[in-house]
Amino acid sequence: MNEQNGAPAVSVVVPVYNEEENVPILQAELASALGGIDHEIIFVDDGSRDCTADRITRDPHVRVLQFERNAGQSAAMFAGLNAARGRVAVLIDGDLQNDPADIPRLVAEIECGADLVCGYRARRKDTLVKRITSRIANFVRSRFTKDGVRDTGCTLKAMRRECIAALVPFKGMHRFIPALIKGAGYRLVEIPVNHRPRKFGQSKYGLGNRAVRATVDMFGVRWLLSRQLNYRERPDRPRGTGARTRSRGTRRSPAQLK
Repeated sequence: MNEQNGAPAVSVVVPVYNEEENVPILQAELASALGGIDHEIIFVDDGSRDCTADRITRDPHVRVLQFERNAGQSAAMFAGLNAARGRVAVLIDGDLQNDPADIPRLVAEIECGADLVCGYRARRKDTLVKRITSRIANFVRSRFTKDGVRDTGCTLKAMRRECIAALVPFKGMHRFIPALIKGAGYRLVEIPVNHRPRKFGQSKYGLGNRAVRATVDMFGVRWLLSRQLNYRERPDRPRGTGARTRSRGTRRSPAQLK
């Protein structure tokens, strides 16, 4: 899988925050998983207070974006995706719970015609409380936003480059990537992916910092999706033939109409 214009075929975006122990292991696993793919890896250091950025090995396949201060996972993802040069962009967590070995499977689904591929954790390696609260949150969010995704909390996703234009930057955006992209008219599929227990560092999320914010965001995204511009352009009719031409049209997302 090679690109002819100098840009890599796949860009892997890795948001990291205080993951100094995980980064070297993750980078080695990514190199192994992407061995047969023309790629770049974009680490977005979200204002880490440890030595995360220093533990990233620089090479021609690696780019590092560093925030001056912690801005949150959504900001790190949005910045990384907009810096991506590949035809396909992949998101993966920096805590080693997502398995880089799954990336070729996600990319293969894009090659088969999907616009966005969402991994779902069939066998989660989290605490019982975290699994239950996540299941409830996913159930409510999926039915309210109509994205149909069973596990939006799984960061591991792959998307065509043009899907990035459908994303609207706001705090909490990362929970609604499927809703925003599907709402813009793109095709979404899900596949099961491996999930691993966290070995180093601490989780950045808990019930207290998710429930209220996610609920407010959910109403905002629902409103945004209900207010999208949706129109079709009529092509010019051939002159002198009287023939009727049928147009499939193009659905435009809010970001595409700026």
